[in-house]
Parts: sequence; structure tokens; C-alpha cells
Amino acid sequence: MVRGGGDWGTGRLGDWGTGGLDEEGEKKHNSELRTPNSELRTPNSPLFLTKLEKTFIMVFLDNRRKKQLETCLQKLGVSNSLSVDLKLLDLALTHPTISKENNYQQLEFVGDSVVRLVSAEILLETYPNELVGEFAAIRSILVSDRTLAEFADNYGLDRYLLMIDSVAQDKIGRVSWLADTFEAVLGALYLSTQNMTLIRPWLDPLLLQKAAEIRSDPARQNYKDALQEWTQGQYKILPDYRVAEQHQNRGHHQRFFAEVWLKDRQLGSGYGRSKKMAEQAAAKDAFFSVVHQQV
Repeated sequence: MVRGGGDWGTGRLGDWGTGGLDEEGEKKHNSELRTPNSELRTPNSPLFLTKLEKTFIMVFLDNRRKKQLETCLQKLGVSNSLSVDLKLLDLALTHPTISKENNYQQLEFVGDSVVRLVSAEILLETYPNELVGEFAAIRSILVSDRTLAEFADNYGLDRYLLMIDSVAQDKIGRVSWLADTFEAVLGALYLSTQNMTLIRPWLDPLLLQKAAEIRSDPARQNYKDALQEWTQGQYKILPDYRVAEQHQNRGHHQRFFAEVWLKDRQLGSGYGRSKKMAEQAAAKDAFFSVVHQQV
């Protein structure tokens, strides 16, 4: 069964399900043909749809999908919805399990760059005196799957995403496909106008609030992810952390000592009450002693 778009079944904008009508008005991939209430009908079934019925239902689904997409834009706070290419938005809200060719993956790729650029701009605009290492650490959280999935959840994007039941019920993969969907929507909005006018008015406040939360709680700043992003971008390899216990006392603030290496080069070191804290301290040291000088 297909989920998404409220409770009205499948039906993508301008295309019924994953198929469409051929020159004779027959449904492509009849095995996938579904009515608005998702009941399967096959050529051998007495309920097999006539050409007129298909045309009527396609128009019905197109109108319902259009209303759903317009509601989605309203929730996002997109005021100039007439500038939005609804076919792109429809694609952004179509999971790969619905169609291998027509889904959100390419728009997600564009949206990933969009959210990274917007995050970088608002950090520079809001905290002009901050070091690049701090920017990278904060941005790594802003663009993480967990943060983007949180944003998507706040807007209820899963209600508009066309997907099969197994995806909707997959609690483990939920964060991933929610984040993918959010990025795809950003990609669709950007490509609709080739600029950020449909994005910045509602995305900036989200990122600014999250950035403020991260800055108020230094423990949330993820230098490890930021350093990993930098090493992969520069050298296509991951940093290596070497941790040793220095004190047996569990409460000691320097119980663990960590070093972070890149191949045969030590980038930084640091102490912490736990292994994770020591690794974060080492990653932070690497940023301020090495990385930010090269960015």
C-alpha cells in the first residue's frame, strides 16, 4: 500500500502513480494501477477501469495532489507560492520506493548544497568574529540528518511524502528519509526561482534558533563531525583517534587523553572525562591549530 499525501492514496501530479496513459489511453504498468482508495485493479478484473474512468480519476488525483502541495507550502511559510514549480515539489515529495526514476534523490542532492550554503551565510552574518573552526563545528550539526529530520517533522512533511507502507513504518530509517525529504524540498524551491527567495524567509529563523542552542551548550558542538568533513573533503580519508586512560578516577576531568591523526601526522590532542569528550577535545584542538589556518 502507498502512504503519503494525507489519506487519498497514490497519484502524483501530472502522472497517475508511477505510470501514465499511453496513446490509446491504456494505463502503463497495469499491475501498479490503483484507485484513490488504493484498491488494486487488473485487466482481468471486472472492475478494470475504462478510459473515461481513468481520465476522471487522473484529474481528481491531480487536483487533490495540487491542494496537498499548496497546503505544504503554506505550512512552510512560502508566501509567493505561484513562483513554485509544483511538479518539482511533487517530485521532492516522492520516495524512491514509488518510482526508481522519478523521485526526490536528485533534488536532495541540490538541497544538500542549499542548506550548507544558507547555514554558512547566516553564521557569518550573525557571528562575524567567530573562528572558522567554530563555524564548521556548528554547521556540522545544523546540516546533520537529525537536525534536518527535526525540521521536517515540525512541518509534517511526512504527510505529503508518497511512500510505501514499509518505509512509513521503518522507525530506524525515519530520520534518514525525513532529512532527505527536507533537502529535496529545498532543492525544488531553489530550482523554481534559481535563487533563495522562497527559502531564506522561513529557513533562516530555524537555523538561527538551532545555532543559538548549540552555542549556548558547547558540549553539543560536534568537532569530530566537522573534522571528518574537512579531512574527507581535503584528503578523502577519515581521521584516526587514539585514546588512552590517564587516571582511574571516573570523576577526573583528565581521565582520558586522545590524539587525532591524519595518516602519519598528529593534528591535535585533548583530555576529557570520557573517551568521547577526549576525542571531541582533540578534534577541537585540531581545528584551531591546523584546520582553520588552511580554510
